[in-house]
Amino acid sequence: MVKEAPNRIVNFIRPGPCRLDWDSLMTSLDIVGEFEQQGCCLMHYTTAGQLWNMIAPREFIDFSYTTDYQDGLLTCGVSVEYGEKQEKFVRGFNHPCGWFCIPLKSDSDHSLLTGFIQTDLRGMLPQTLVDSAMGSSLVNFYNDLRKALKT
Repeated sequence: MVKEAPNRIVNFIRPGPCRLDWDSLMTSLDIVGEFEQQGCCLMHYTTAGQLWNMIAPREFIDFSYTTDYQDGLLTCGVSVEYGEKQEKFVRGFNHPCGWFCIPLKSDSDHSLLTGFIQTDLRGMLPQTLVDSAMGSSLVNFYNDLRKALKT
C-alpha cells in the first residue's frame, strides 16, 4: 500500500524522465519509438551493475503500454528484439510484466501497487546470484519510489 493516488504513482513508474530521477538502478532511459495509441512507446534503458559488478550492467528494449484499469492504472511491458546490443552491456529480457495500481476503497488516501516482474538477466549467472540481486533490487525499487513520492 502506498499513500498516494494511482495517477501520481504510475507517473513515477512509467517510461519517462521522472523515472531516472529516483530509480537508483536505472542509468539511462530513452524513448526510441512512439505509437499512435496514447500510452504506448518503445524504450531503451540500461541498469547499473549489481553485487559489486558480479552482475554486469544490463540493457533492455521494452514495448510499454499504460492505460486505465478499473478505478486505477495498469502499466505493462515486454522486451522486444530491436536494435544493436551495446558492447558494454548484457542484453536482458523482460517477459510480460506489469504494475497494477488501484485506489483503496477503504482509504482514499492510499493505493494498492502490485508488480509482476519476469526478468531474464541472461548471461552466465548462478541462479542464487540472480535471486539475490532481484530481491535486493525490488526492495530498493520500493524504497526509492516511496522517497520520491514524498517530494
